[in-house]
Amino acid sequence: MNRSDNRQLVPGRLGVKGLRFPVKVRTKSGELQSSIATVDVQARMPSEIDWQGFNESGLMLADEKEGIDVRRFRPVLEKMQSKLGAASVKVKIKFPYFREKAAPVSGAVSSMDYDCSFSGILDTSGNWELVVGVQVPVSTVCPCSKEISEHGAHNQRGIVKLKFKPEGMIWLEDMLDLVEQSASCSLYALLEDEDEKYCTERAYDNPRFVEDLVREVALRLKVNRRIKWFLIEAENTESIHNHSAYAMIEMDNE
Repeated sequence: MNRSDNRQLVPGRLGVKGLRFPVKVRTKSGELQSSIATVDVQARMPSEIDWQGFNESGLMLADEKEGIDVRRFRPVLEKMQSKLGAASVKVKIKFPYFREKAAPVSGAVSSMDYDCSFSGILDTSGNWELVVGVQVPVSTVCPCSKEISEHGAHNQRGIVKLKFKPEGMIWLEDMLDLVEQSASCSLYALLEDEDEKYCTERAYDNPRFVEDLVREVALRLKVNRRIKWFLIEAENTESIHNHSAYAMIEMDNE
């Protein structure tokens, strides 16, 4: 409900946080994947209007029959901005994204889930910014441990958090592949014995410090001219230390 207010105190932004909402995400294969998004919405309202309450229909997400992807997120915000009568809108949706993944030797297929997000801001002047996020679990082997040990090397499971600003179409699957290819080995939900042997040996042959991991991801992103900025964070849960290892790279990709 909008109504006039004479107190002359206008909040900078108004909205909702933590709203869970069904969405459909378009996959690279063209299919629509149903998911449950956690949605944050902030709107800057004209100074003469005091926004009282929030109409969930203003989210406009349920109307997206074509599914959400990098191309479709701006039209969602344009509709939302018009519906709310806002000077600007800022929307973030976080959702689990699933993809089928075949084991490297046996070919056994299972589903892997990844936490992904779209965060966009749009104002009435047409200023637009989109940040896409993916979180990818990976496996790494310590190069130092491999070099000094007579029997094997210690490894750890890590998480890579990648945020980027796209110019043009970027598929989530391509970014997930890019991160996994940068690690010692990728993770799988289901593995047979021959797959475990392959993953163990592959990781041992491709040791990575946490700083190597972010460097490898950055090198692959730098050659993609459709990405104009990126931020990479990696955290490894150490298997022989009581702490985690961390590294970060942020770059404008000019």
